[in-house]
Amino acid sequence: MKKILITGGAGFIGSHVVRFFVNQYPEYEIFNLDKLTYAGNLENLKDIQKRSNYHFIKADIVDEKAILELFKKNKFDGVIHLAAESHVDRSISNPTEFIYTNIVGTVNLLNAFRNIWKDDFSQKRFYHISTDEVYGSLGEEGVFLETTPYDPRSPYSASKASSDHLVRAYYHTFGMPVVLSNCSNNYGPFQFPEKLIPLAINNIKHGRSIPIYGKGENIRDWLFVLDHARAIDLIFHKGKLGETYNIGGNNEWKNIDLIHLLCDIMDRKLGQSEGTSRQLITFVKDRAGHDLRYAIDSSKLQKELGWKPSLNFETGLEKTVDWYLNNQIWLDNVTSGDYQKFYNNQYVKR
Repeated sequence: MKKILITGGAGFIGSHVVRFFVNQYPEYEIFNLDKLTYAGNLENLKDIQKRSNYHFIKADIVDEKAILELFKKNKFDGVIHLAAESHVDRSISNPTEFIYTNIVGTVNLLNAFRNIWKDDFSQKRFYHISTDEVYGSLGEEGVFLETTPYDPRSPYSASKASSDHLVRAYYHTFGMPVVLSNCSNNYGPFQFPEKLIPLAINNIKHGRSIPIYGKGENIRDWLFVLDHARAIDLIFHKGKLGETYNIGGNNEWKNIDLIHLLCDIMDRKLGQSEGTSRQLITFVKDRAGHDLRYAIDSSKLQKELGWKPSLNFETGLEKTVDWYLNNQIWLDNVTSGDYQKFYNNQYVKR
């Protein structure tokens, strides 16, 4: 039986990956390691928590000694590393936390993996999951390729770029069996409502303003989280060692256009007059160093491993709205306390 460690498995993307692997591979033992910070929520995994091949470990990847002991005890055959501080706004207000988690935490995992397996890495794999933000910002033309030079613009993207470089360095220096991927913006169920789509859904539901940075002209490529989980499965099992794979949804949207679409969907779902939700849009002071545009070229992943997005954005957004409207208790449980304090401090009207 293979033992797979998934870090950050109680978070948004991580919980979908954990669920996918637990259900898809009953012959594997899946270990979910999570610190359970504000964005880690075990309610995301209630449906599989009693499965015999699922195990939860509460730990911090920054704790070098604890991580090494876990590897010694369990001798994980594979690692899928998702644990990270990931919100750009939080990285601007507290860069140091991102440095420790995203850089030091990644090195601790690499060292523990290498310490356990030494130079015998046969049938082993360390999969590091990153972001398209490491590539910087695009103008109106062009897309990010796996060969695009790194040009991170925020403490978050700089910390992820650093961890990417370290993973590749361990491949070249120590022969570690690594694969990497860089993904575009994810959306879907269980996303913490500091991110744009669930934040807007929650605010519309309660008749609160929808904060939009600047004029809403920033463009992002949106990837449905379940499509990302399928891509991670393929890369983990079939990706070529030492290689990087870009994962994108082929869904470029201006923030303001996305919010207009979301408002119209919400009006229909809530039985409101058309245009009601759009009146809640409030433009706020732009984020420092706000990248204009991201766009991912996923052709390498599609050609080599046969992956492609399963949903267009409109369909995926409908599914996402339905999930949040049907899971109000989950949403209420996470939109309180520290999150609310951060929300009030972060979004200042222009």
